[in-house]
Amino acid sequence: MPIRTAVPPRVLTVAGSDSGGGAGIQADLKTMLALGVHGMSVLTAVTAQNSLGVQGAWELPVDAVRAQYRSVVDDIGVQAVKTGMLASAALVETVAELLAGTDAPVVVDPVGVSKHGDALLAAEALDSVRTKLLPVATVATPNLDEVAQLTGVQVPDEDGMRRAAAEILAFGPRWALIKGGHLPGEAVDLLTDGSAEHWLRAPRYDNRHTHGTGCTLASAIASGLALGQDVPMAVEGAKAYVTGAIRAGFALGGGIGPVDHGWRTRQAG
Repeated sequence: MPIRTAVPPRVLTVAGSDSGGGAGIQADLKTMLALGVHGMSVLTAVTAQNSLGVQGAWELPVDAVRAQYRSVVDDIGVQAVKTGMLASAALVETVAELLAGTDAPVVVDPVGVSKHGDALLAAEALDSVRTKLLPVATVATPNLDEVAQLTGVQVPDEDGMRRAAAEILAFGPRWALIKGGHLPGEAVDLLTDGSAEHWLRAPRYDNRHTHGTGCTLASAIASGLALGQDVPMAVEGAKAYVTGAIRAGFALGGGIGPVDHGWRTRQAG
């Protein structure tokens, strides 16, 4: 077998950990490995978390987050960055400042609550997400609950997704990906930059083990961007990857299990 000598594209996740391994930093790094890029991490918070929910969360100091970021970016460099759980207004503003000075596309997953409904972002941090973080995003990827948190817009149908996208784009990201997975019927998402619309549809699988879908999707998009794909191509590829991961999701513990980040490898075998 030939020894690989080329350096793969580098992707940085700035997010919290999931001790159960299904979401957060752990899901991000698994996704990046599966998609052929080198994953790196800046840890923003530690959670005690399992299939039943989040039992505790502790954010890291701003100085620790800044030091991790500078350590990686200044020496190794990045081709794309993904943000997830940022916990507090101070961390949101610090990360937004760091991103503004980094020449790489940014995928912002504005994580507000966990799959189980546990709060992962302080209420007072929402304005910092709107005014500091979203303006530096290449792609923002809110689900319908996060749309409601950020804009007050309730989305009952696909027309509502258009209104939600317009509200999110008004905060400054270049593209908005409104994730409609909470609507009935097909799993439909809307990607738009305010002019072009891309509707992405996939079958809805009867599988409740969907922990980590948002983290996985955002990391997959960042991986595609690092590989040189444009935004629509990166999002389309990420949607296909996540759909397969949801289909292969498995039971773990007594609650909601994770998606299967290695489904393509297992399928090939």
